[in-house]
Amino acid sequence: MQHLRRAAFLSIGRACGFAGLAVLCVMIGLSYEPLLAARTGAVLTTMITVVLIFKSRRALYQDYRKTEAWLLLDKKHAPPEEYAQWASATVLRDAYLWFAQYAAGMSILLWATAVLLLIFAD
Repeated sequence: MQHLRRAAFLSIGRACGFAGLAVLCVMIGLSYEPLLAARTGAVLTTMITVVLIFKSRRALYQDYRKTEAWLLLDKKHAPPEEYAQWASATVLRDAYLWFAQYAAGMSILLWATAVLLLIFAD
């Protein structure tokens, strides 16, 4: 189960890292207008959070053999066939929600930054 958990966190963490890099690039591109950059970053990270929450719900019904985490898993560490669907769904759901929690925290931080910039601008 630990190997499956590691594969799930690697898979979802990599995807979240690329999404975070995309948000950062957009924010850097808008750095000439800090309020716009903060608002855009806040909206995009909120969208990432919502997508992660939806994916956590979908993970419960998704075929485990078609997930990236299952493909990353070494077959000698794979759980038995009758246990694999439940184990994969549970691990993926937990990983999605773990990353959604941190994305939500980053979103709150960016929204607070946007509000502070709005208050203290000019």
